Amino acid sequence: MPRARANGIVLEYETFGDAKAQPLLLIMGLGAQMITWDDQFCEQLADRGFHVIRFDNRDVGLSTWMEDAGNPDMASAFSGDPQPAYELDDMADDAAGLLESLEIPAAHIVGASMGGFIAQLVAINHPENVLSLTSIMSGPGGRDEVAPKPEGAAVLMVSPPDSREERIEQAMFFRRVLLGPGDPFDEAHERARATRSVDRAYYPPGVGRQLLAILATKSRLQRLKEVRVPTLVIHGVDDVLVPVENGRLVAEAVPDARLIEIDGMGHDLPKRVWPQVLDAIVEVAGAPLKGR
Repeated sequence: MPRARANGIVLEYETFGDAKAQPLLLIMGLGAQMITWDDQFCEQLADRGFHVIRFDNRDVGLSTWMEDAGNPDMASAFSGDPQPAYELDDMADDAAGLLESLEIPAAHIVGASMGGFIAQLVAINHPENVLSLTSIMSGPGGRDEVAPKPEGAAVLMVSPPDSREERIEQAMFFRRVLLGPGDPFDEAHERARATRSVDRAYYPPGVGRQLLAILATKSRLQRLKEVRVPTLVIHGVDDVLVPVENGRLVAEAVPDARLIEIDGMGHDLPKRVWPQVLDAIVEVAGAPLKGR
């Protein structure tokens, strides 16, 4: 797959659709590689008229691992003193840098979970690079973030296992916990996804450093009020990791943002909601700008 130099690091990326179509950048969440954006989801976005770009964030997948930063101090972080090697703003700079490297002046930005945090910061810090913003199962960060439910928080506390088989089983456990009650757990499908991810790249220190960046971030609520691009917020009502109240806060902060709450959806983007989500992204992409 192609690689691009951006913001002083190297980012692995992949594209779908016509390069002359409207550019749309997908940003994934904590510890998740770009392949977590399902291939078929990307293809269906491309079929709706977008040039889709997905990429591995720093410290995950096949993008630059920030090894010189050392191992994250998780004990200090969970005791309230996170010491991040980098900030979410740096990861937003990565995304903007990728667009620059690809000679794309501006794109529709879609982020999920931590990727939603980053997408919001791209819209705040690099408004000239953003045509529309879609924030999925994300929140405002900092003191305004509504905390995970106990079962969601437990996912963040587990230690990385040693063997390939245990890593796959752990990924399956995460999926079971985060999947919403409206979606049955597809054992074969989820095992295939977990296996593909583990075999492609596995780097727990990078996940830890990303988590420290999340824990150290400040609230974006006041800054979100300055966003002037068409904005869509999508959230599952049954999200245990980033409760739905977080999506409501983001939607309330961004002027004229559209909020879609989906019953039975957890911290996931199940196939049953794709038509609704894809149609909404097309709609926000076609909305008029509110003025800079």
